[in-house]
Amino acid sequence: MSLVGFSTVATITLLLCVLTGPDRDDLDEFYTGYSSLSPMRNGLAIAGDYISAATVLGTSGVIALFGYDGVVLALSTALSLMLLMFLLAEPLRNAGRFTMGDALTRRMPGARSVRITASVVTLASLLPLMLVQLAGTGQLMGFILGFSGESMQTGCIVGVGALMISYAAIGGMKGTALIQILKIVLLLGSGLVVAALMLHRFDWDPGALFDAAAANSGTGDAFLASGLQFTGSVSPGIDMISSHLTVVLGGACLPHITMRMYTADSARQVRRSMSWAVSGVALFVLVITVVGFGATALLGRAVVAGADPRGNTAYLLGTRAVFGAEVSTAETVLFTTVTTAIFLTVLASVAGMILACANSLAHDVFAARVQDMTPRREMLLARLSAAAVGVPAILLATLVQHHSLHPLITLSFCLGASAIAPALVYGLFWRRYTRTGLLATLIGGTLSVLVLMPGTNLVSGSPVAAFPDADFTWFPFTTTGLLSIPAGFLCGWLGTLASGRTRAEEQRRQYEEVEGRILAGAIRRRP
Repeated sequence: MSLVGFSTVATITLLLCVLTGPDRDDLDEFYTGYSSLSPMRNGLAIAGDYISAATVLGTSGVIALFGYDGVVLALSTALSLMLLMFLLAEPLRNAGRFTMGDALTRRMPGARSVRITASVVTLASLLPLMLVQLAGTGQLMGFILGFSGESMQTGCIVGVGALMISYAAIGGMKGTALIQILKIVLLLGSGLVVAALMLHRFDWDPGALFDAAAANSGTGDAFLASGLQFTGSVSPGIDMISSHLTVVLGGACLPHITMRMYTADSARQVRRSMSWAVSGVALFVLVITVVGFGATALLGRAVVAGADPRGNTAYLLGTRAVFGAEVSTAETVLFTTVTTAIFLTVLASVAGMILACANSLAHDVFAARVQDMTPRREMLLARLSAAAVGVPAILLATLVQHHSLHPLITLSFCLGASAIAPALVYGLFWRRYTRTGLLATLIGGTLSVLVLMPGTNLVSGSPVAAFPDADFTWFPFTTTGLLSIPAGFLCGWLGTLASGRTRAEEQRRQYEEVEGRILAGAIRRRP
């Protein structure tokens, strides 16, 4: 039934992309879908883009293995989207048009170097997440369908990857948005039913659920207390702060999320869209909290860790365990719906990331080089860029599928928090911010992450690291955020100072020309 569900979803979603994709050479239609989605649909699409397979499987796994620390991670995920909603969503919508490069160069017309650097950072931040989703596809389908052969898993990665490239190239923004909406509705609907069944098993008493999870965790009261996830760290408290700070600042600043801000046609619509998105994500946080604790309560922490050391199968194990020994036809259909929703989550997430990378390459790199490039040619470049991004991602995913993928997830979030978030905050709000400061922020934040990340215990020095047999750990924390985030902001400040007072004053005047547009959506009328 799962195989039938996967095939049905793949067919329907591809047909949706064909039917809703651009039928003419119009950049606004391909990049933003004419901003035609209602606030509710746009909000659901944002939530769909934001909830990736890493969130569904990885975060629920952390909850099942580490209890309280996993709940804090899930709440940090929701808080990140709220930060985007209250601080950056409207200025991003007002400043940008199609890509992050548009938003950053609104105050610096003609800054091609900024566009190219923004495109490179976009690729660097999204490629690791794409590899995680693609590489996990083979293992996920093997777990669900019951095969373990490497060739079959590789075939799944290639097939699913080709489907994702098709989504991005054919459907454009509107097509991928509809897939995201279908995904979030299916994921939330099935998840709420499973969470209700889980609570029913414990007489609708969340306290009984948490106590049973703690009793079966093998760690006792520590399961419901802070710090279990970072027990082996030199400074568990600081390590936890660093990890959650990275998630809060980096999660919602990733380019495939920020590009959804440009699809709203007014400030009011982007506010309403974000309200729907935050509500959907908050509801899903409750779902994975119940299911994650339920997996440990019903099966035990040892069983969850035995199936996958990172707990990535906890959501599926909890769903299966809640049915008990006797599984009815309705419960079989529900489990099939859950597995199909996760499969669709992988499809939709990577399609959105490929689209963000392809749009950035076509619009910020290629179109910026040619004066008066025709819309037809730019759209062709965007579709070719989808293949140029997707094919290497598929090949790399087949190579890393048997390694720990957690460092790649952390790398993406660290880049979002250390390079993209400082650039957006400075670029949208600091009047004296210069082109040199912007380049220093993007490059300095990225380099600080790339230098520090190999020294973490996610790469070596632990049984669940990417290279478990080696040990070249020298950085004491799991994520780089504690140092790389201040480094990104510091590089931007130093770069602006290095530009000189004259250049800073010039940039201030240029910013004041568009300040009303960026902060309030106002358009200055000339007499």
